Amino acid sequence: MLVELGVVEQRYRAVVEVLEEGTPVTDVARRYGVARQTVHEWLARYAHGGGMAALADRSPRPESCPHQMPALMEARIVGMRRAHPSWGPSRIRWELERQGREPLPGRSSIYRALVRHGLVEAKKRRRRREDYRRWERGRAMELWQMDVMGRVFLAGGEEVKIVTGIDDHSRFIVCARAVLRATARPVCQALAAALARHGVPEQILTDNGKVFTARFGTGPGPVMFDRICTDNGIRHILTAPYSPTTTGKVERLHKTMRAEFFTRNDRTFTTLVDLQEALDEWVMEYNTARPHQSCGGRPPAGRFALADRSLAADTTAATEPPPAPAGQASGRPAGVSRWVNAAGKISLGGFHYNVGATYAGEPVEVVVAGGLVDILHAGVVVATHAQRLREDQADRLPRAQVARRVRDATAGLTVTRLADGAGVISFAGTSYACGRMWARQAIDVSIVGASVQLSKDGKLIRVHPIRHDRSRELGAFANPKGRPRRKNSAIGNVS
Repeated sequence: MLVELGVVEQRYRAVVEVLEEGTPVTDVARRYGVARQTVHEWLARYAHGGGMAALADRSPRPESCPHQMPALMEARIVGMRRAHPSWGPSRIRWELERQGREPLPGRSSIYRALVRHGLVEAKKRRRRREDYRRWERGRAMELWQMDVMGRVFLAGGEEVKIVTGIDDHSRFIVCARAVLRATARPVCQALAAALARHGVPEQILTDNGKVFTARFGTGPGPVMFDRICTDNGIRHILTAPYSPTTTGKVERLHKTMRAEFFTRNDRTFTTLVDLQEALDEWVMEYNTARPHQSCGGRPPAGRFALADRSLAADTTAATEPPPAPAGQASGRPAGVSRWVNAAGKISLGGFHYNVGATYAGEPVEVVVAGGLVDILHAGVVVATHAQRLREDQADRLPRAQVARRVRDATAGLTVTRLADGAGVISFAGTSYACGRMWARQAIDVSIVGASVQLSKDGKLIRVHPIRHDRSRELGAFANPKGRPRRKNSAIGNVS
């Protein structure tokens, strides 16, 4: 047997000095620069291991590893991954558990086995962002999330859209319909079919797409999607602009659909019908057979089966005939769109018309005919006013405005703030406008209920809803005259 003579020979001489010359172990260890325990280990290996060859370096690998994954189990894992490239460690472990394989390896062990065989790329796990708030409704049919998915192509290169919907609690796919164009009618027909099949949820969450809402559209609204929700008593919730994480569950569904279905079937189907049939089969497997991590490794159908689906859907809005062409006469003249402000008013022709605080933040349609201004919300007249005209628009002058009596300010804890050149004061780190006519004057600030009251000499100027952080009010009231003005020593002025 070949041995490494340099190191082994030194160890052999140390053993000979102890055994034959009778040198104390402590002296030998000091001479060779090792610990006493090391010399004793050399003596034991020389006596019981077979002489000089036993003094060679040994591998630190243990002789056995009781918890090592059996070769048969590793081969089974590799085969499952190659047969289903989209399956990850969690899905493979769930399949092994369903098959009753023992001993069941952990997720990390399966991941390392896949890395060893080059089936996955080893990379550092991305940590979850701590500023994301994870939420989930407490029961099925309480909330649906809906969206439209693009970049799906037929064999001829024609792009189609997928109208998707998922139950927030159970992750059950309630809608997955392929349409040629994601316009209002096809999207609403997909919604109507989902309602007829699965029942009516309490709420539906969507983004601000024009097929879902008239919030940012040019028309007065409501759109067909909103009418279906209203007819069925569904509360339609909209996300904040540019907030895709709010509808994160349906966005995650898009990623899963693309990875497990559309990637391998891209440009495979020649017709929309063929694509829909294959997609329905995948949805059936997703809902009833595929394990879902958010459902404890069980299919979504288990949770969705507990839902109350007794309400019948009203889908008449989706089956209405399309609107008449623009050339045909209408029952009333065309109007213009306006948004109702926080005070419940709209602006038209330089004048304000009252609609009512109930409609604050809602879109309305304004029709002017016969000297009257009709204001319609959802097609229903909610207010009618006499039309007001400027001096250059009519031969007669408008009615003289009646001077309103200034209301006294509400008594309460008050602090004083100095308005800047634009008539804006700062309170609790937030700016509130009082008007340019009050620029560079001392303004009294009070908190009355859920509003900020601005007054001057006991007379009310403006009232704003609270926009500041309520926790900062204590510091604001601690400086009733505001922070001391800092003097500029260079020019002798205050800043």
